[in-house]
Amino acid sequence: MNAKFLKATTLVVAGLFASVALAQNDAAAPEVPAGPTPQEVAAQNMSDLLNLVKQGRSRASGENRAREQRFAQDKANQQSELRRAERERAAEERRSARLEKKFEDNELLIAAKQDQLKERLGSLAELFGHLTAASGDLASNIEVSLVSSEFPNREGFLKELIAKMSGTDQLPQIEEIERVWYEMLNEVTQQGVVSRFTADVATPSGEIAQREVVRVGAFNIVDVDGNYLSYGNEKLAELPRQPSGGAVGNAAALADATNGLSQFGIDPTGPTGGSFLAAIIDTPNLEERWHQGGYVGYAITAVGIFAFLLAIIRVVMLTMTGAAVNSQLKSGEANANNPLGRVLLVSQENPNIDTETLELKMAEAVLRETPKLESGLTLLKIIAAVAPLMGLLGTVTGMIITFQAITIFGAGDPKAMAGGISSALITTVLGLLVAIPTVLLHTVVNGRAQKVIHILNEQATGIVAERAEAAGN
Repeated sequence: MNAKFLKATTLVVAGLFASVALAQNDAAAPEVPAGPTPQEVAAQNMSDLLNLVKQGRSRASGENRAREQRFAQDKANQQSELRRAERERAAEERRSARLEKKFEDNELLIAAKQDQLKERLGSLAELFGHLTAASGDLASNIEVSLVSSEFPNREGFLKELIAKMSGTDQLPQIEEIERVWYEMLNEVTQQGVVSRFTADVATPSGEIAQREVVRVGAFNIVDVDGNYLSYGNEKLAELPRQPSGGAVGNAAALADATNGLSQFGIDPTGPTGGSFLAAIIDTPNLEERWHQGGYVGYAITAVGIFAFLLAIIRVVMLTMTGAAVNSQLKSGEANANNPLGRVLLVSQENPNIDTETLELKMAEAVLRETPKLESGLTLLKIIAAVAPLMGLLGTVTGMIITFQAITIFGAGDPKAMAGGISSALITTVLGLLVAIPTVLLHTVVNGRAQKVIHILNEQATGIVAERAEAAGN
């Protein structure tokens, strides 16, 4: 019994010592010598064990008191820090109140000064307003003017002046106001000046080349080769497509001229000189308009060429035939190399037949020659009738394309409808251009053929009449 009790007590004491050791480690207390091991405790009697327990309790009580003292000291320090922070906050609140009052006073002072400034300015405020508006308009015009290609960065002064006058603490000087007037006068003066200078020009391929250019007022600018240039974003660029006709030649002559008068086409529609010129450049030529007709236009053109060649061939052949017939009229002997000669041979080959039979044979001979003379007339007539119908086909096709574009893109974009409308109109024009000359050519060919046929009928009737008269006698 005593042994068991002693063993249990030993375990309890060991646990107490372990708890004391853990408490010492957590509080970062000075190192305390380790308590006896369970084996040492087990070797002692009950009195010694009781003493050990008392010593452990006394040691733990001392550590707790030390810990409480540290806590109290920390609390005192925190209280001191709290009072110091409260004093700083109170000082900042007082400073904030002073600054707010000062800010309010300054706002009132500024408002009073502004009112005083407006009162003293009087009519000058309206003048400065007009000056600001005029400077803004002038800066916008100068920024896109061709004159700026020769004299760049002129609008910088005007923008600075506008920013200065937009403020409330600065007023423009007399020199600055006079400079605005000078820039206006300079822009007007430069519009009537033809100037030559060197500048960087962007080619259609994207390269930058330095060229000698000629500026014609504020309307147009060309290089020494006669190429028209455009100006935008403070850069000169060669137009990818130049105007047709003699405009480029006149520009080159102007660039080469040193004095005197030179013929030159300018664009007076805008300060940059581009809207009217752009319209001329974008206007398609005959070849481009022909291509706008599409496949229907190509077919109409092919039909027209065929009709023209056929008419020319028939006119040439009928002219040669008419010459041969006229020669036969002057000759007393029938020749088989022409229609009239072949008709006359029928009469000569049948000298003894009666008049009625001769009349039938002569009519047969004339009818035999008529298809040869009227060859191609029917085809020309058909082409003259079909060509407008083909143009109408192209018109309908173009309108279908236009309606499809309207369905997809709406009616707000004219470019989406331009292709179909152009195709429709071009095919109609091509159809009429083919039909009208074809009708005229058909008339000419038919007239020559009918002239020869009339001679054949006249000579055949005359021969029959002579034979009938001879038989009556």
